[in-house]
Amino acid sequence: MDFEPNTKLGRYEIRRKIGAGGMGEVYLAEDTRLERKVALKILPADVAQNAERMRRFEQEARAASSLNHPNIAHIYEIGESDGVNFIAMEYVEGVSLDEKIAARPLPVSEIIEIGVQVADALDEAHSQGIVHRDIKSQNVMLTKRGRVKVLDFGLAKISTQIEEAGSEADTRVKTQPGVVMGTVSYMSPEQALGRETDARTDIWSFGVVLYEMATGRLPFQGESLTETIDKITHAQPEAIARFNYDVSPELEVIIKKALRKKREERYQSAQDILVDLQSLAKEMDLTEHSIAPSLREGIGEISIKSGTNEHAAKPTSDIAATNEAGAHTTSSAEYLFGEAKRHK
Repeated sequence: MDFEPNTKLGRYEIRRKIGAGGMGEVYLAEDTRLERKVALKILPADVAQNAERMRRFEQEARAASSLNHPNIAHIYEIGESDGVNFIAMEYVEGVSLDEKIAARPLPVSEIIEIGVQVADALDEAHSQGIVHRDIKSQNVMLTKRGRVKVLDFGLAKISTQIEEAGSEADTRVKTQPGVVMGTVSYMSPEQALGRETDARTDIWSFGVVLYEMATGRLPFQGESLTETIDKITHAQPEAIARFNYDVSPELEVIIKKALRKKREERYQSAQDILVDLQSLAKEMDLTEHSIAPSLREGIGEISIKSGTNEHAAKPTSDIAATNEAGAHTTSSAEYLFGEAKRHK
């Protein structure tokens, strides 16, 4: 059911249809009480009549509304008007990441800047037990100021990792294993095979987005659904250098680690990949400033927005830390920098 412009749903007045998310159509609307634009996600009537899918719709609102982060689109409310169920959320003006990529590689500075902000958003969500499960370039918006906004937690689920045993959430909001959801080309092997997923499935999908930014193409894509899933589960992506010589070995290794078939071998948290991307950005910035001004022409600046990290990344077992004797443990990023320099 499509809604015509000026249709009213409670305090919201429809302006136009702007797309479709994981669980319904999305409209630009006006909040007549607060006089602001919002995005309204409408739950189809046939879904609203399905008790299980209705619980998932409500789950999305409860989970996503708990997130308060500059790189995550905010959820304002869940409502119902004249039998129509909807979620009112932040309307983000700008361009989607897939539109920006437009089948062309992005500059390395932009890949890292965007990557840091997406990783920070995932770190915040995962820290609250929320898994997106549909990370893709279409769900990443870029504002006019360069701020990243991750959209559509329409397939989010509360991770059982931090749920208390026997809690109401544990019994009501689990997504059933075997239900394949999300966009296939961005799916992790376990998700494509309909197996249980956790935060590491977002790490894989994020790796696909990084690869897409670096090459202008998807790492796993076949002529059919079956062929695509086969490539996701068995094939290795083509070398990034084939499509973009500007990508450093350090960044390529970060992307490859995010795309490991076995989730035990991937980055184990969004914080880990966030720290490595931040370390790479700092290393590139130091390298640039060590070059004589006369040689800097044509080198893009890295400008990680200071406002993107609301909380400092904590050291992890994979990132620089001190051991019991006080010795320095080399981070994966530092190791990569050293190896790359040694082979130059």
